Amino acid sequence: MALNTSPEAPVPVGEVSRLIGGWIDRLGAVWVEGQITQLSRRPGAGVVFLTLRDPSYDISITVTCFRGVFDQVADAVGEGARVVVHGKPEWYAPRGQLSLRAAEIRPVGVGELLARLERLKKSLAAEGLFAAERKKPLPFLPALIGLVTGRASAAERDVLETARQRWPAVRFAVRNVAVQGVHAVPQVIEAVRELDADPAVDVIIVARGGGSVEDLLPFSDEQLVRAVAGCVTPVVSAIGHEPDTPLLDLVADLRARTPTHAAKDVVPDVREELERVRQLGERARRAVEVLLERQERGLADTVSRPVLARPYTMVTEREEQVGALLERGRRTFGHLLARAEAELEHTTARVVALSPAATLKRGYAVLRRADGSVVRAAEEVADGEELRARLAEGELRVVARQTDERAAEDG
Repeated sequence: MALNTSPEAPVPVGEVSRLIGGWIDRLGAVWVEGQITQLSRRPGAGVVFLTLRDPSYDISITVTCFRGVFDQVADAVGEGARVVVHGKPEWYAPRGQLSLRAAEIRPVGVGELLARLERLKKSLAAEGLFAAERKKPLPFLPALIGLVTGRASAAERDVLETARQRWPAVRFAVRNVAVQGVHAVPQVIEAVRELDADPAVDVIIVARGGGSVEDLLPFSDEQLVRAVAGCVTPVVSAIGHEPDTPLLDLVADLRARTPTHAAKDVVPDVREELERVRQLGERARRAVEVLLERQERGLADTVSRPVLARPYTMVTEREEQVGALLERGRRTFGHLLARAEAELEHTTARVVALSPAATLKRGYAVLRRADGSVVRAAEEVADGEELRARLAEGELRVVARQTDERAAEDG
């Protein structure tokens, strides 16, 4: 239950410590797993003191146990060993300190560790953290390489020397961390995240030399694996030797067999690149030469053809053809004109023959009344009616007179 306190009615420190102790006492005995970081076995003392630390987090707890409890596992455990402790939490009220009174200590064997790693591996694989499609490609020539490794370690020396031999201008941002023990995981995670947040870093190498299964355990830690999986910058894992395969190798964008190979995988060899450039230049030169030779042969073949060897021949031949066609056109046009002229003369003759003027020239006349209408019959004309007679040459005015025959007919 929460305490009822106020500035006017505070709770004494002793009471708070006593209450905390009471709550802890009700917790009962628990099984705790961790890594031993400090071990104190004072000669003649009946109690052994050690510090148990969580390898994934910066958290530790003090453990005490009777010498007889520790002596049962003294030959199998030491500082850095992973153990499982069965103990009861205790609260030391005078100092306000929490500790664990151990009744049993069991070392965690390699077989158990490997079994746990296998279970963790399957769990992370099921989440897709090791999927190939998540892998990011490495840059061809990184401007700045982040290196996470132990201080003054062989791995650091191998990476730096190999990279500078291959490309002398390469630059590194080195983060020295603990690569084994209880401080390894949080320090490596912090260094990786710091380098990943730097936009100038193009690739990150996490390197460590070889070691036992226990020494390489930090690089199979779940928190570290998830931190690397969340990186935007490509990460190269170079842990141990080729047979060693921590979980970091599976989540990294590239797994290098050794730290030396990591430098070779990340940094191109300037001599190899210059040789490649030379070979490509030679290949391009040969390709251009072949193309020029082919074009020269084609040009020579074209020039050797008669049409180009004697270019005026084609013009002469065309000139003769054009002349023949022109003469043919003249003859055809002359024939057409002559035929048209004959047809025109024939038509003109017919028109002239059928023309009223021609009839008038033979002595005929056309009679018309004063209104211009043509007289076609004698009965159409009244006696004494004035008419106009159209002759071949000129026109006469005449007066119509009935003949005796017509008068007789009328009578």
